[in-house]
Amino acid sequence: MTNDIVKTAQDRMKQSIESLQREFGSIRAGRANASLLDRITVEYYGAPTPLNQLAGISVPEARVLLITPFDKTVIKDIEAALNASDLGINPQSDGNVIRLVIPALTEERRKDLAKEVKKTAEGGKVAIRNIRKDAMNDAKKSEKAKEITEDELKTLEKDIQKVTDAAVKEIDQHTANKEEELLTV
Repeated sequence: MTNDIVKTAQDRMKQSIESLQREFGSIRAGRANASLLDRITVEYYGAPTPLNQLAGISVPEARVLLITPFDKTVIKDIEAALNASDLGINPQSDGNVIRLVIPALTEERRKDLAKEVKKTAEGGKVAIRNIRKDAMNDAKKSEKAKEITEDELKTLEKDIQKVTDAAVKEIDQHTANKEEELLTV
């Protein structure tokens, strides 16, 4: 019972960290990264379809994304979806492939993005703390229901806190890596 509470909290924290990493991946860092296009959907035969299912995405140069559609007839639709997105990058098409040239970041923009990274990381930490709170409540309910003793509750609370501290430390590490990536491009 007690291990289940810790294991569940640990799994939920891991999912929160993975979600945070996906959010960090979508923050443009001045380098080409295929994950920038993960949120782009294209209207394909009347259905919104993720871009990565319609085209191969590669990074031939440090600041260039190359989009090669599997079906050449959808190239105009992909261009329209890229123009309508919040990327702020104009696609360049030659009829067969689309190139996205990622502009170099200004110092001011780097600082803004670093602030965005910190804000996103703080949201991740809040999620971790909420998971900890839920786990602590579950532990206290188990103790009230006489499923565990008071000593087991104290041990369980320490274990939950250890898992929480490890998750927060991991978030801090990912945040530092992303900030370094932003500031050294």
